[in-house]
Amino acid sequence: MNNQRYFSDKVAIVTGASSGIGLATATLLAKYKAKVVLAARSIDKLEELRNELSQYTQVISVKTDVSVEADCRNLIETTVKEFGHIDILINNAGISMRAMFKDLDLSVIRRLMDVNFWGTVYCTKYALPYLLESKGSVVGVISTAGYKGLPGRTGYSASKFAINGFLDTLRSEHLYDGLHVMIYAPGFTASNIRKTALMADGSQQGETPREEGKMMTSERVAEIMLNHIRKRSRRATLTFTSKLLLVLTRLFPITTDHMEYWYMAREPDSPFKRRRDIMRERRNHQA
Repeated sequence: MNNQRYFSDKVAIVTGASSGIGLATATLLAKYKAKVVLAARSIDKLEELRNELSQYTQVISVKTDVSVEADCRNLIETTVKEFGHIDILINNAGISMRAMFKDLDLSVIRRLMDVNFWGTVYCTKYALPYLLESKGSVVGVISTAGYKGLPGRTGYSASKFAINGFLDTLRSEHLYDGLHVMIYAPGFTASNIRKTALMADGSQQGETPREEGKMMTSERVAEIMLNHIRKRSRRATLTFTSKLLLVLTRLFPITTDHMEYWYMAREPDSPFKRRRDIMRERRNHQA
């Protein structure tokens, strides 16, 4: 069965649908003739996208701040009122951060957990009765950071680890109920998430420190995600680098910590770049 046949007429909710992976996923679902529910904080962007995608299928937009429980409940209730049931929930909404923990205002970690983790919990909680009824799919978009902590990303890694654990447990609880639970880790993707990443004081980063042109596109990430939803995969981790990191972490954990540190320290204006330079100076002095 191809994706067009599988997704046709299914009711799919996509959070964080106004940009990046969420936008690409919603667009592809619409082209596959699914009934799409767009959720994000920016209603203007959602309405623009809804108008664009309505040429393919039925689409509604619901202004949703996933960190607010009432918004998530309203998202689910509006979907059921409009379409009668839910087949797929894609918990994609998320924000990132870039700062050393010692410099970090704790409100940044609270914000990361509220959006990334609690947003997934709230939406899943209220959608779960309908997903159990339809034997549908719930997807959590995490990251390599949800398997291996990334330096300078404490709040981000913590929130993604939490989603990983939450959905893994949910799958076990409903092992015999026909519920499909997928944990999806795209790796570095060309999207808006790094531009809106929070710095130590909670302000947005603005410019991405990475070369977006060398990353996997949001469209490709969305395509692979939908392939795995159709196959009802338990987990999917993208990019060779991410897969290699996970293998090396199991085999050579200490060496991998050092490799990861130096890899992340290469970013322009890295929050731990000064420490990297000091270590170089020490090695040169010892030589």
